[in-house]
Amino acid sequence: MTAIPPSGTGKVRLDLADLHAGLRDPAMESMNFLNEVAGRYPDAVSFAPGRPYEEFFETEQIHDHLRRYERYLTDERALPPEQVRRTLFQYGRTKGIVHEVIARYLETDEGIRTDPDALVVTVGCQEAMYLVLRALRADEKDVVLAVAPSYVGLAGAARLVDMEVLPVASGPQGVDLDDLTATLHRARHEGLRPRACYVVPDFSNPTGVSLDLPTRRALLEVARQEGLLLLEDNPYGVFNAGGERPPTLKALDTAGQVVYLGSFAKTGFPGARVGFAVADQLVRIADGQTGLLADELSKIKSMVTVNTSPLSQAVIAGKLLEHGYSLEKANRRETEVYRDNLRRMLDGLAGRFPPDGGARVGWNAPGGGFFLVLTVPFRADDALLEHSAREHGVLWTPMRHFYEGESAARQVRLSYSLLTPERIELGLDRLAALVREQGG
Repeated sequence: MTAIPPSGTGKVRLDLADLHAGLRDPAMESMNFLNEVAGRYPDAVSFAPGRPYEEFFETEQIHDHLRRYERYLTDERALPPEQVRRTLFQYGRTKGIVHEVIARYLETDEGIRTDPDALVVTVGCQEAMYLVLRALRADEKDVVLAVAPSYVGLAGAARLVDMEVLPVASGPQGVDLDDLTATLHRARHEGLRPRACYVVPDFSNPTGVSLDLPTRRALLEVARQEGLLLLEDNPYGVFNAGGERPPTLKALDTAGQVVYLGSFAKTGFPGARVGFAVADQLVRIADGQTGLLADELSKIKSMVTVNTSPLSQAVIAGKLLEHGYSLEKANRRETEVYRDNLRRMLDGLAGRFPPDGGARVGWNAPGGGFFLVLTVPFRADDALLEHSAREHGVLWTPMRHFYEGESAARQVRLSYSLLTPERIELGLDRLAALVREQGG
C-alpha cells in the first residue's frame, strides 16, 4: 500500500503499517488463503474444510424449524400474535431470545445445568470467543493460554483485542499439565497476567485429540489451584465414533472455572451463524454487588453486532424443539456418516501406506469429530498445497496454520466430514500419488 496522497490527487489510499497490527499477522491470512486455493481448483477433492455433511440439507427444513419455534411461542409460552411477530421481526434481546431453549439442550445432552440468563447467544462461536477475550483483556499485561496446536480463530480473535497467546504443549493426554503450570508461572514471573486457557477437550480442531476423564479432572484442579479460567470450546463433542462420551469440563466444574463456548454450525447448520457462551461467573461491581459475566459480555455485543439474528435463533431453536432438546438425536444420521468416513480414512491410509511398504508416513486415530493429522517426511507448506491442488487435484490444510515448529512443517490436517465415500477414496489415491512424488 502507498501513503495517503495530497488532497485532490485521487482516491485516498491507506498504508497497512498505519492500520491495526493484527492485519499483518499471518494468522489473519490463513482462512483467506485456503479459501482462495479451493476457489481456484473447484474440481479438486478437498480434505481442507471442516464443514458439516451436506447431503442431508433440505431447504424445507428451515421453514419447518421456524414454524416449530413459532408454535413454541404460541402454544407453550402463550404469547399473543403481536408479540410472536415482534419476537421474530424485531432486533430482540441482546443476550438472545432462545436462551431458555439452549439451556434445556445443555441439560439434556451435556448434563450442564445453568441459569438461562448466564447465556449469551452470539453470531457464531467466533463472536463468543471475541467477546470473552475482549472482556478479559484489561491492559497489555493480560494474556491467554491455548493448548497447541489450536483453532486459528482463537489466535485471530486474540490478535484483534491485542492479547498475546501463549502456547501450552498438548502431550499424549491432550494437554501437558506440567507445561501448563510452567507456562503460567513463567508468564507471571515476567509480569504478565494469564487470564484463561483455551481448550477443545472433544475431538479438537485441528488434531482430533480428546482429553480422557482423569485428564479433565486434573485440568480443572490445576485451574482451581492457579485461579485460571478455562475457555471450553465444544463444537464436535456430539460426533463420537464409538465408546462412552466423557462429561464436558463445564459439567464437571464445581468452582466456576469454565466459560463454555458452543456452536450450532456443525450440529444445526453453519448458515444460521448461531453460537453461544455460558458465562455464569460472578463479577464484583459497584457497592459490593455482583453480576454475571454474561451481562458484561452483552455490553460488548451491543456495540459489535447489536444482537444475533432472531430468525437464525428461531430456526436453531426449532430444530432443538423438534428433537426433544437433543442435538444427539438431531444428528444421528450425520454421526453415522462421520463415523463411517473416519473408518474409511483410517482403513484407506493403512492400505495405501502399509507399515512394511517403506512409506515414512504416520497418522493419528481420533475417536470422533471431523479431523485427523497426517505426518509426512517432507515440508507440507502452502507452496506444496498449491502444487498438490494443481497437479494432483487434492487439497488439505498445512498444520503450520495452527502452530509453529519443525513438526508442524511436516504435518497436514485432513478433514473427512464433507466428503462422500467415493470422494474419500479418490482423494486418498491422489494424496498417495503426491506422497510418492515427494519421496515419502
